[in-house]
Amino acid sequence: MRRSERVIGTVVGSAVGDALGAPFEFGERGVFRARFPDGVATMCGGGGWDPGEATDDTQMAVLVGESLLERGGLDPADIFARFQRWAAGDPKDIGLQTEDVLTNGKPWDLAAALHFQVTGRAAGNGSLMRASTSAVRFAGTGRDATMAAARRIAALTHGDRAAWEGTAVFHELVRVALDGADPLAAIPSALARIDPAHRTRWATVLAPDWHPDDATEFNGAVWPCLGSALWALRTTATFESCLGAAIDLGGDTDTVAAVAGALAGAGAIPERWTGPLHVPLPGYPGRVLRLAELTSLAKVLAA
Repeated sequence: MRRSERVIGTVVGSAVGDALGAPFEFGERGVFRARFPDGVATMCGGGGWDPGEATDDTQMAVLVGESLLERGGLDPADIFARFQRWAAGDPKDIGLQTEDVLTNGKPWDLAAALHFQVTGRAAGNGSLMRASTSAVRFAGTGRDATMAAARRIAALTHGDRAAWEGTAVFHELVRVALDGADPLAAIPSALARIDPAHRTRWATVLAPDWHPDDATEFNGAVWPCLGSALWALRTTATFESCLGAAIDLGGDTDTVAAVAGALAGAGAIPERWTGPLHVPLPGYPGRVLRLAELTSLAKVLAA
């Protein structure tokens, strides 16, 4: 597979995982398998989502990607302003922490830190879920630069460094995957470059023998979210089976599947999933991205 195809697979694979998992969000384990006992899953919709409709995960990823392109690089204030416009557009789904950071009236460079200072809780997976486009954009800059960019973008909404480091690891694994190598093999080197205070906890959930049953938090937290996505990638052989395993875990199904889909996107993505895929953008009236627009965005980001 050519690099350009892997690039498209990262962005589209994440969006497909998001839309496929959305109707099962906060469900119990096994619900996805019960819905599709023959193993042939479709974009079924449900839970307030139309078939193939992507959630805040992909919507925010698009906003990040478009800011990186239109601003000619990383402009945190611009990304934050786009997020604020989106949040004001009444999206169907927005994380409680993200919503507070974007609407509390604090400036872009203080809002997340102040939220964390007050609540002491900011290790959700909301920065990880939107990282496919930035991971593609910075993959060509090398390991240290892509991980640094991930931290800066994550910090816009998440004050807990645990979220920064998880997003940085994801960026690095995408970089490796786009080069045609095995992202799972790159985990040790990525762990060696995260903040030492967070390394042990991340090493636990990213270990080859870790299982989602071992999680100590709901998978809406950044640690089990990335750990579960990598477990699904490690224990399956195809894009379809990877997403099925991720969603069948229950819980924050759209985000776990979005992360898994980005990393598994070099595999064949079924047309029955990409056909109905669409990404409405609240706050940007009339804008709906489909496969062609996502493909174009991915290509330009990589260029």
